[in-house]
Amino acid sequence: MNQSPYIVQETEQGNRIDKLLTTITEYSRSQMKTWFDKNLVQVNGTAVKPNYKCQNEDRIEWEVPVVEALDIVAKNIPIDIVYEDKDILVVNKESGMVVHPSAGHYDDTLVNALLYHCDDLSGINGVKRPGIVHRIDKDTSGLLVVAKNDLAHEG
Repeated sequence: MNQSPYIVQETEQGNRIDKLLTTITEYSRSQMKTWFDKNLVQVNGTAVKPNYKCQNEDRIEWEVPVVEALDIVAKNIPIDIVYEDKDILVVNKESGMVVHPSAGHYDDTLVNALLYHCDDLSGINGVKRPGIVHRIDKDTSGLLVVAKNDLAHEG
């Protein structure tokens, strides 16, 4: 568990633990979902669910999972960007292009192209799917929304 446990203050009593953790860590509730799924959040030594209501003097401990390192390489692959601003972009994905790296498809994916095009992408979906808000099948063409930052991804 985390080296520095957090003790719930009286003013925080009754708050959901997932909401409280967003105020004391740099992580979003979406990012923390896996923590709860893997029982990595404990109150007074017991694993809890995201909707746990905090009590005064509760001792909260959590463990941030180690993200597996993948070597997803940015590649200069032409993509059809329909719209772009500082938070999102909309891409018209052509049929035949895989959206994100997976078994047998590590290169020439939309994610490889996005990493080349963008300086930064949302990390909410992890290292395999940076920025990907939703996906469509390889053989399907259509518009995809891509989040450039975590705030836009949660939005």
